[in-house]
Amino acid sequence: MTDAFWIVSTYLLGSIPFGLVVARLLCGVDPRRAGSGNIGATNVARLCGFPYGVLTLLLDVAKGFGPVLAARLLLGAWPVVSLVLLAAVAGHMFPIFLRGRGGKGVSTTIGVFLAAAPLPAGVAILCCVAVIAITGYVSAGSLVLAVAMPLGCLVLGPADLAPAAAVVAVAIIWKHRGNIARLRVGQEKTWRKRS
Repeated sequence: MTDAFWIVSTYLLGSIPFGLVVARLLCGVDPRRAGSGNIGATNVARLCGFPYGVLTLLLDVAKGFGPVLAARLLLGAWPVVSLVLLAAVAGHMFPIFLRGRGGKGVSTTIGVFLAAAPLPAGVAILCCVAVIAITGYVSAGSLVLAVAMPLGCLVLGPADLAPAAAVVAVAIIWKHRGNIARLRVGQEKTWRKRS
């Protein structure tokens, strides 16, 4: 009963659309109707400015980090931690408060794996940042992070989290299918200033 309550509570917390809250309350913009139409940190940063994007990123990371860290410390068993982890990411991607139309899950994924598997998460984040720095594409970095996470769990441990990490990776790739199509034809937006 406690495990089920934790999982449902985590999903509900994950469903809080912080990008939408930050953008509407602090700069009067609905990110669903501007820019890329996404409620994540990248679109909020483009629409409202870098500090608002960072705030959104931190809130989305925190809503994944907190419940998973608590589950790891209090509940302990990896199957339960995996389900709590998946609930947090599912809440962000498919929030009940927005009729299932959520973000792409990258920030919350960072949060849940920093709590459950800090070493693989750290390596995946470094890979993500490196790809963004080299290519200028946040989406490319996000995709690399998604793929690196299950591989990192397998190689660096805990391997018990690799199946959940693989599910998250597939979901992130699916959520980025539009970005992938734009990357293929050279139409993806970059953070670099064009000359």
